[in-house]
Amino acid sequence: MANEHASILFKLYCLTVMTLVAATYTVALRYTRTVSSQLYFSTTAVCIAEIIKLFISAGLLVKETGSVGRMLSSIREHVFGSPKELLKLSVPSVVYGIQNNMAFVALSNLDAAVYQVTYQLKIPCTALCTVLMLNRSLSKLQWFSVFMLCGGVALVQWKPAEASNIQVEQNPLLGFAAIAIAVLCSGFAGVYFEKVLKSSDTSLWVRNIQMYLSGIAVTLAGVYMTDGAQVIEKGFFYGYTPWVCFVISLASVGGLYTSVVVKYTDNIMKGFSAAAAIILSTIASVILFGLQITVSFATGALLVCVSIYMYGLPKRDTTNLGTESSSKSKEKLLAV
Repeated sequence: MANEHASILFKLYCLTVMTLVAATYTVALRYTRTVSSQLYFSTTAVCIAEIIKLFISAGLLVKETGSVGRMLSSIREHVFGSPKELLKLSVPSVVYGIQNNMAFVALSNLDAAVYQVTYQLKIPCTALCTVLMLNRSLSKLQWFSVFMLCGGVALVQWKPAEASNIQVEQNPLLGFAAIAIAVLCSGFAGVYFEKVLKSSDTSLWVRNIQMYLSGIAVTLAGVYMTDGAQVIEKGFFYGYTPWVCFVISLASVGGLYTSVVVKYTDNIMKGFSAAAAIILSTIASVILFGLQITVSFATGALLVCVSIYMYGLPKRDTTNLGTESSSKSKEKLLAV
């Protein structure tokens, strides 16, 4: 098992980087969508992030195989020589492409902290997909934590916290709709990719290359269909600033770490990371955007953090407990 071979230090490293990337990405993306008068095209940013992830994955595959020649032969065998596998990975590519674009729409209309809390609805969606697609069962505690999380998000949305330093026009309903789509995409794509990843011994980086090749084609089509005329008129890199480049680099690193986390870490660590990212995003939003915390937001965010932790707790093996209790009772009868 991969989880057994990953060291504790490596897991802690993944946890720390994943938390910082998630929190920083959300706040930085929000900043780039609210401070500039020349707004960049989000579809081009998503496309460039896919290209960067492809090159990073190829570099890591070189390190894994030991040489460029072996990397190229591995790509020929598993990518160009396996069209069925490439087609299989095109499914999460399309879904992740939609999810990433929806994140830009949501953070153009919602505060980073509100987005970070509401986006945790991906957990119930992922739980449902896990039950349906992987035939796994959830414990009563996990189902309880799912409902608690939904209640926490409802509290956050009941009277959302507002930022006083944002001057651009926003549409909260559009932001919430974008989050809803992103949540559905995240749940399905995450479980689908996990199923593909753990169903064979194919290298993680080969799987990523398969997915990102499809992702580049999908996101380029998205640029053409959504912003094609404006991109031709103003240019592919219109509105790009150092902050936009920083957001794209974070999106690239975050996408790769998602793959690593799926393979090497567990639900408890992912839960801690999500809760820490919520706290960091809230602190940053208060400082940078003048976010005014309400009682309902604070209560809802706390419920979400607690529910994430509870959802990640390991299941108790009740069958072993039952066997142990029955054997103990038999021993007592024999002693009598």
